[in-house]
Amino acid sequence: MKPFQFKEFTVHQDKTAMKIGTDAVLLGAWSSIEKYPDTILDVGAGTGVIALMLAQRCDAMTIDAVEVDESAYEQTVENFEQSDWGDRLFCYHTSFEEFADEMAEEEEVYDLIISNPPFYTDEFESDDEARNKARFTSSLSFEELLKGVSKILSEEGVFSTIIPFKEEENFVRLAETFNLNLNSVCRVKGNPTSEVKRSLLAFSFKVSEVIEEELTIETKRHQYTDAYINLTKDFYLKM
Repeated sequence: MKPFQFKEFTVHQDKTAMKIGTDAVLLGAWSSIEKYPDTILDVGAGTGVIALMLAQRCDAMTIDAVEVDESAYEQTVENFEQSDWGDRLFCYHTSFEEFADEMAEEEEVYDLIISNPPFYTDEFESDDEARNKARFTSSLSFEELLKGVSKILSEEGVFSTIIPFKEEENFVRLAETFNLNLNSVCRVKGNPTSEVKRSLLAFSFKVSEVIEEELTIETKRHQYTDAYINLTKDFYLKM
């Protein structure tokens, strides 16, 4: 598996099942840093790509990541160490539940928490029901994710995530049970005629009018829209 070359860093992905996809890049580019976060956490690092993007985008002194899978954890550490920002990046090998409990006990909080959570859309579900269930429950559930975030997000902090569009309504409702309010949403579709596939969501403890936008990635195959180019041009080599 060839490393993925971005403009300012390289991501090796030979050890992890979680290869770099559009979702991670969208989330890393879209998440707002206008409040100048000092502390950032990437939940479920995979390859570390989102944390690396945030390190490129802002001066946060602490950019932590949590990864429960051993090979993905090793991959993330390697990618962090080989980047220009190794001194600001750190990965913990643990479950998010344990991590959130421990940080809450120490009263440590984060100004920005980002997660491209594991989700299995219908297309990837196998006919083996037991296997589907195991895969789903062994990874991080939306409820566990939101519960953990609510414990360690700073008072003024922001939580950003990307999920399947069809899960959006339930996810927003679930977030409210943890006092996390939707502040902005960007719904993503592949091309002008396709259905909305993904929702980029930003939450905080503050109630505000929800800012809604839509992003289309391509006009036709490999013809990217201006909006998508503007969002990702600091990262992709070809943009």
